[in-house]
Amino acid sequence: MKFHVNRDVFSEAVSFVVKLLPQRNPQPILAGVLIEATADGQLALSAFDYEASARTTIEATIDEPGTILVHGRLLSDIASRLPNAPIQMTTEDDGNIALTCGSARFALASMPVEEYPAIPEVTGESGLVPADDFATAISQVAFAASRDDVTPVLTGVQLEVAGQQLSLVATDRYRVALRDIDWDGGQEEAHALVPARTLTEVGKTFSHGGNISIAFSGSGDREIIAFTAGNKTVTSLLIKGNFPPVRRLFPAQTDHYAVVSTADLTEAVRRVALVLDRSAPLRFSFTTSSVTMDASGGDQARASESVDAHLQGEDVTLGLNPQYLLESLSAVKSEFVRITFTSSDNANKLSPVLITSQTSVDQAGQDSFKYLLQPNLLLR
Repeated sequence: MKFHVNRDVFSEAVSFVVKLLPQRNPQPILAGVLIEATADGQLALSAFDYEASARTTIEATIDEPGTILVHGRLLSDIASRLPNAPIQMTTEDDGNIALTCGSARFALASMPVEEYPAIPEVTGESGLVPADDFATAISQVAFAASRDDVTPVLTGVQLEVAGQQLSLVATDRYRVALRDIDWDGGQEEAHALVPARTLTEVGKTFSHGGNISIAFSGSGDREIIAFTAGNKTVTSLLIKGNFPPVRRLFPAQTDHYAVVSTADLTEAVRRVALVLDRSAPLRFSFTTSSVTMDASGGDQARASESVDAHLQGEDVTLGLNPQYLLESLSAVKSEFVRITFTSSDNANKLSPVLITSQTSVDQAGQDSFKYLLQPNLLLR
């Protein structure tokens, strides 16, 4: 095999396919990037670890078609530091790979292509979503997924197609994040539980305009989902299991809520929470015109701060996890935030707060983002 390719194009392609590879792979063969050069001037680069795959195709000058497998992260590191000149890659007589760029020369070990698993092919129904909306929705939801592998179904983001709407939902039992976006596809109903880590990378990679094609494929233990935009495709094996029915936890609209400047509340929470012991809740006291945050920690450290708020209904005092609240405030992406105080039929159970976007003091946000956060017990 022998080909010539633009350095920047090749470096970007290698960087894309290795992003989803785990830092430590129990099978060395899965650390490789598969490079296929065809006679029609196309260079395909792929990576696969049995759970997720990434594939992209770029143009190159192909002198001798062929297929090689080379260590992905090493190739990515080399490609990102090469001089500004075309890259030439050649298979040597001894089986190794020679990479030349300007005056730089590298000899890389070739990995056995025949031992590399077949990249998944997607043949199922697909639909389209706006790339920017999808990327935003992922950033608003994925952080709420659990990071504890003990309960695998909670480490994913549930994608649900219903008519012309695609919903993204995640929960770790203490909070729930939900966002709806437009869906354009022939499939009227579908669902897929996608690992949050993979979906986050998809959001970062495919966030720059256009549309993303989402396809559902496979069956049984090999159900997969594929995301395609331009010349790039990412597939992911779905998480098996039943996602909890968390939609029913969202309350009907209530008139008991507070509207606060997102930026002001964010900065105040960050400051006051500095004195808190780890995992301790922050006390919030909502009154007609303000919300006051109080915290006390070790070494008799204390902090208190108030910001303007517009409260509808009775005064409220409750405890919230400051980190969980800050993540929701970052996800709101609006100048103001509405914090709605829900009610519960169980008098012995704290009712969650509902966090949504707010365009102004008087006008609710236009997006469908919802974040449900369970309050913490406050020690008297």
